[in-house]
Amino acid sequence: MAKILVVEDEPNLRIGLKDNLEYEQFEVALARDGLEALNHLDGDTFDLILLDVMMPKMSGFDVCKTARKNGVTTPIIFLTAKGEEIDKVLGLELGADDYITKPFSVRELIARVKAVLRRAPGATTPEKEALPEQLQIGCLTVDFTHYEAQHSTQGKVKMSHKEFEVLLYLYQHKNEIVSRYQLLEDVWGYDTQPTTRTVDNFILKLRQKTELNPNDPKHILTVHGAGYKMLI
Repeated sequence: MAKILVVEDEPNLRIGLKDNLEYEQFEVALARDGLEALNHLDGDTFDLILLDVMMPKMSGFDVCKTARKNGVTTPIIFLTAKGEEIDKVLGLELGADDYITKPFSVRELIARVKAVLRRAPGATTPEKEALPEQLQIGCLTVDFTHYEAQHSTQGKVKMSHKEFEVLLYLYQHKNEIVSRYQLLEDVWGYDTQPTTRTVDNFILKLRQKTELNPNDPKHILTVHGAGYKMLI
């Protein structure tokens, strides 16, 4: 049973989300604002966070930024009334995994939740290749089950959940060309992609962690005009 933290300041919506998620057999914890959410994350672990963007005391963006800074890799879905592309880009770059724009249907919510949980590193689905306990990608030793990464010379490396997801996707398509639009559709799950710049920024971060010389990559290569390729 997956455990979900719902962070929403509007009482009726908060309770409605709890009831519908519990009906789908999820375990649910509630937080009324960002500070309460961070307290939950400090003392408990979750499989997914549903996080409202516009809240008193602390915005969802600030909660996400703080959580990622503190090493929390739990997938995050933002709940927002904002539909502007810049908000989506900001949230993705802070480490969010998906967006749901209010008002949304229960069916859409549950579908998005299940999709993000399926994409999570360590999730078991028929199409996923079984992963070794530890995987070596350049300078990085990765444990996708526990969301841990160790650099060969720098020791433990902090990585966001989305960085693990992108790395896992590239590994599962190793030695193949993967386009930016494939990554946006399959990893972020957007019907309308926000921007390919988001992908480029994540690739840059991963190269800094996996490559001996990020400016001359040997493992995560750019295929000009086509996308990226991971060589193992």
